[in-house]
Amino acid sequence: MLDKLAGIEARFEELNRMMAEGAGDFSKIADLARERAESEPIVNAYREYQGVLRDLAGARELLSDPAMGEMAADEIRTLEGRQAELEAQLKLLLVPRDPRDEKSVIFEIRAGTGGEEAGIFAADLFRMYTRYAEDRGWKTEIVYANATGVGGYKEVTFEVRGKGAYSRLKYESGVHRVQRVPLTESAGRIHTSTATVAVLAEMDEVEIDVPDRDIEIQTYRASSAGGQNVQKNATAIRITHKPTGLVVTCEDERSLSQNRMRAMTVLRSRLYEQEVDKRQRAEAAERKAQVGTGERSEKIRTYNFPQSRVTDHRIGMSNYNLPVVLDGDLDGFIDELAAREQAAKLTGELLPTASDNDD
Repeated sequence: MLDKLAGIEARFEELNRMMAEGAGDFSKIADLARERAESEPIVNAYREYQGVLRDLAGARELLSDPAMGEMAADEIRTLEGRQAELEAQLKLLLVPRDPRDEKSVIFEIRAGTGGEEAGIFAADLFRMYTRYAEDRGWKTEIVYANATGVGGYKEVTFEVRGKGAYSRLKYESGVHRVQRVPLTESAGRIHTSTATVAVLAEMDEVEIDVPDRDIEIQTYRASSAGGQNVQKNATAIRITHKPTGLVVTCEDERSLSQNRMRAMTVLRSRLYEQEVDKRQRAEAAERKAQVGTGERSEKIRTYNFPQSRVTDHRIGMSNYNLPVVLDGDLDGFIDELAAREQAAKLTGELLPTASDNDD
């Protein structure tokens, strides 16, 4: 590890030199600055670690001094504690980062089993994520929505724009289960319904190239606000990716070109995620496919209204203030999932998955 850290420090100094010599080439300087910013936390921690080692060596030399020995022993205990903290920090900093972590995301929420109640739950999840994004200063915008007649969604696709959105929201992919008495249930019985959530990192044209020959485009009149404002014009778009059969629909913008651009963004993000999933499966990587079939037994999280409990089955963690969670308070779950993922990467183990035995 120390050899690798020394190499990173050397590269950091080289970047400083190259930036100083690259005056006028703003594009090159910007690239160098990004690389430097990524390595700076590691270099700072490594330099502090080196300082601690030097201080430890000096303190140990004083142990045999009758006048300074007791003070040196106290200092050694403090320094050894900081040494252990820095070693753990450096190990985490050296874990390869997901290149998608800083990206904005595309959410796809679909009603699963449970009829109209599943659609209402999908709407609850949509509101939960938009509130979470709002609290963090991120922007949300609907790409496509297929609403039900009782205030729910059969399907809703929306963007969350903000730096680092994917790093926080990627853990939300999977099947979410709700247990409650539906508004549509007259007998007061508790029903179990599901909704599936997919979180995709937003990819641009440079990262994912989709040739025109690989797509089929259909246009139609939009039923959303965009369609109402353009009246008879066909502004909505449906794009089919012929090699994979993936279909993307967008009708929320006011022009055909805008809907086409956003639909292509969603398509590229899906294709990227599909390729990542294929590679991870081939390499026996850390995750299963993002979303299951929507069956009740396949779940990552349960929202139990009678007990006001939200349980994440991957980490065995429960929160007994369900209304607050549905209002966007997800950081407790996300922080623990992120910590578990980091620990799993350090040990080479798999990230915890949903348990079919948890209630």
